[in-house]
Amino acid sequence: MDKKAMIAMSGGVDSSVAALLTMEEGIACVGVTLKLFQNDDVGVSRTERCCSLADAEDARRVAAALGMPHYVFDFSEDFREDVIGRFVKEYMEGRTPNPCIDCNRHIKFQRLLQRMRDMGFDYIVTGHYARVALDAGSGRYLLKTAADPAKDQSYVLYAMTQQQLAHTRFPLGGLRKAEVRELAAAKGFGNAKKRDSQDICFVLDGKYGDFIEQYTGKQFPAGDFVNEEGRILGRHRGLIRYTVGQRRGLGLALPAPLYVREKRLSDNAVVLCPDRALYTCGVEAHEINLIAADRIDRPLRVTAKIRYSQGAKPATAVQTDEDRLRVDFDEPQRAVTGGQAVVLYDGDVVVGGGTIL
Repeated sequence: MDKKAMIAMSGGVDSSVAALLTMEEGIACVGVTLKLFQNDDVGVSRTERCCSLADAEDARRVAAALGMPHYVFDFSEDFREDVIGRFVKEYMEGRTPNPCIDCNRHIKFQRLLQRMRDMGFDYIVTGHYARVALDAGSGRYLLKTAADPAKDQSYVLYAMTQQQLAHTRFPLGGLRKAEVRELAAAKGFGNAKKRDSQDICFVLDGKYGDFIEQYTGKQFPAGDFVNEEGRILGRHRGLIRYTVGQRRGLGLALPAPLYVREKRLSDNAVVLCPDRALYTCGVEAHEINLIAADRIDRPLRVTAKIRYSQGAKPATAVQTDEDRLRVDFDEPQRAVTGGQAVVLYDGDVVVGGGTIL
């Protein structure tokens, strides 16, 4: 029986080329664009941002050029609850979440996968830079890093399950970004030179604090900046406007650079410290998901990342409970941040990961 694929098309060049490559395999395809939020939910115009009407029109044009049907699925209610809601809650509780991970976990590879099954399709195809492989020895599906290390997105995909990996394709995993743009230009796609989206799609200009206040209707009170000894250094503008490791935007005149070490909810204080005090070797994580194995039975040598933009560093991982990991890095890591993910690698294979406590 012929295979059928549902292509998640954002309107960008990556998903467009993913659609092209899938069709060239002779697979029957439909393009789908996800409506993830209502403009009123986020309080800003979306004429030039991810998930805007313009992006949906770009996706429709590419689908038409390829001769495939194109649909728009409204997942805004799920996105509001599972991505925006979690983002706001985590910031209010002093952590710094990664909403791209939550979007992949709850929307693209859960809600969309269910819609794919309901419509009788075999695969979801996305423009992520990563690879999926079936390990013949273990029978497990593996998530692997992309050929282009500068574009690798395996970090934000670590929460994928075996079932999800079995029904997902990443056609760009073996390509470099320049090659993707060349393929788009050769096909005459109007988005061949479209810039990549860098910001969180539902937050305007990275002003997280302003967004959270607008979304919740709450004002978050000012409080004290204090040093590690508790001496007051000045006033902050609300805990939601800061994250661990931050130096810029503090609004303080200090004799030497200081950085955010902790956001203390108990007394609404932001603790500042010198750069040297931001380093630690041990990381605890929960909400874990393992891909390469069912569990980690003994201390495992890995490389690990504590944020998307960081290179993987040598470490030892231990699973301390059903839903707990401890990762001990060989060398201290800077600004380990609660709410971000720690992701474990064995070479180019994603072992798994979890949310940093």
